[in-house]
Amino acid sequence: MSTTTFLLAKDPTVDHGGDIALSRLVMELARASRPVDAICLSQRAHEPSPNRSVLRVPKPPVALPWLIFRSLRERKSVVHLRYDVSALRDAIDEREPELFVAEHNYMVEAFLGSRHRGRTPLALNTVNSESIVWRSTRGLGGRIEAPRIVADEVRTALAARAVATYDRDEVDFYRGRGVNRAHWLDITLPPAQQAPVADSGSTLVFLGDRTWPPNQEAFELLIGWWPEIARGIPNASLLVVGKRADRWKPRPLPDGMTDIGFADDLDAVLNSCRALLAPVLTGGGVRVKLLEAASRGLPVVGTAAALGSHAELFGIGVNDSREEFVAQCRRFLLDRSAAAAEGERLYRVNADRWVQQVPHKRVAEWLAP
Repeated sequence: MSTTTFLLAKDPTVDHGGDIALSRLVMELARASRPVDAICLSQRAHEPSPNRSVLRVPKPPVALPWLIFRSLRERKSVVHLRYDVSALRDAIDEREPELFVAEHNYMVEAFLGSRHRGRTPLALNTVNSESIVWRSTRGLGGRIEAPRIVADEVRTALAARAVATYDRDEVDFYRGRGVNRAHWLDITLPPAQQAPVADSGSTLVFLGDRTWPPNQEAFELLIGWWPEIARGIPNASLLVVGKRADRWKPRPLPDGMTDIGFADDLDAVLNSCRALLAPVLTGGGVRVKLLEAASRGLPVVGTAAALGSHAELFGIGVNDSREEFVAQCRRFLLDRSAAAAEGERLYRVNADRWVQQVPHKRVAEWLAP
């Protein structure tokens, strides 16, 4: 059987973050039915890859003036042109797989410039919509650029044989624009060691890479909400875990709220907590924090943007208003038995899906001819 080659914007051997973690999972699920390798953009292309199935291609630095010039000349978004890398096109040209799989719409650009365009099938996993993030978090420039990103996302989706999205609403979006083979990729993580919620202290956790603007936005919300959540609850604490935003200027946090940054032992941190908080306002794509929590049976308090289509899948209530969010946090802090019961329910739902191989089937259906 010929190989399926994934095209990745990050290096799966060294990079971290929700999108690349899910890319690794999707490749593993694909390996259940086909041989898989990958070409990735990497800051470590000068070093030998520790995984022989992963070819590293140099990821060039952002050259904004040149990208803006190209954007105006070619009428494409800066986001998509950022990943139209000549070295990536050359690497694609050198391969002869039966199928290419692009993770993110913008990774299609190099494929479209290669000899394989119109010759070798392409599948696309949209992962998330960059247009949503740009419109919500990058000011006037982001609102101007967002429609151009949308146009590029639709154009690249139309070039694919089949498109997968992590959000069910995106399926309707793409089908409404002529992408007939659009799939909801409702994958979940394999069961992890179950969190001991019944033995937890009065500790909640926020988990997220804050170099991603929506996570930073959620972190800043929690700074304002935490005093109300913790009011009158002895020893209530909130741990903030994940890489800090590059330009964030630390400021005093409310009592009981601690920013620990990157956690060397994430399992130990999560196993000490009562619930995971996700007050995300700008959503899109898969919600890795939710999948991570479900895989270990850790209750989640989240907004619709944080939970996405998986809220219904897991049977988790949405808490969009400040009042609802604060009330649900306080419920879990004040009633450990309620948190433990919710964690047990969540763990079983996730484990049952994995035993029934639902994620494996979803990936196989998407990649099938």
